[in-house]
Amino acid sequence: MTSRLEGRTALVTGSTGGIGVAIARVLAAEGAHVLVSGRDTARGEKVAAGLAEAGGRATFLRADLTTGAAVRELAGAAEHAADGALDILVNNAALLSAPKPTGELSDEEIDALLAVNIKAPMLLTGLLAPGMAARGSGAIVNLGSINGLDGMAGSALYSTTKAAVHSLTKSWAAEYGPAGVRVNTIAPGPTLTERFADSAPIRELVATVPSRRASAPEEIAGAVLFLVSDDALNIHGTTLSVDGGYSAVRSVRTA
Repeated sequence: MTSRLEGRTALVTGSTGGIGVAIARVLAAEGAHVLVSGRDTARGEKVAAGLAEAGGRATFLRADLTTGAAVRELAGAAEHAADGALDILVNNAALLSAPKPTGELSDEEIDALLAVNIKAPMLLTGLLAPGMAARGSGAIVNLGSINGLDGMAGSALYSTTKAAVHSLTKSWAAEYGPAGVRVNTIAPGPTLTERFADSAPIRELVATVPSRRASAPEEIAGAVLFLVSDDALNIHGTTLSVDGGYSAVRSVRTA
């Protein structure tokens, strides 16, 4: 355990698995009180218990981010758990859509991804960032994606939501930066979460990146830690790609 985030409280949405739980572990290991959030109570309580067993401090807040009412309830619960002084918000929760032509997307798929991937972080940031601004400090990290940077066939819906996240980061940096709140984005490339540990599309994509490997979730989490720590005090509105070099060479593929 180290203490770069000692005394700070961090809400990490979608932190009951995948990249989110890795972020929760890294922030807790640095001394933050981590508010673990997700839909599955059993998984969330297990993650929070694991953080506590490792010497950290964690509280589970159940949240289904598909409705505005639930998002507002989460914001209130987070402020209560943080004694009214939330320091860090990581907008990580997101839904994926199966690759398919745009014309085959259903209304239900479109509505669900827009609600969780765009509306939820907009509401959470709008509810929680003003408190940070009033105190003159805070850090928000949004999880974008290389899909939001590059055109990919069959990914119109998901890519649109992530491109929106990248744009929101810039707008929020302009809105909240003057009051001391730093807002930035991480854009992960192929990442070996449990869901994609044996994915043929991931293997194909990895073959095109300079590093020739996928990221571990902990590497994404390390980038989040950097952006929320005092090491990044004058970084505002940036998108940091953690993708093995994919975004640097995407216009010229290597063999």
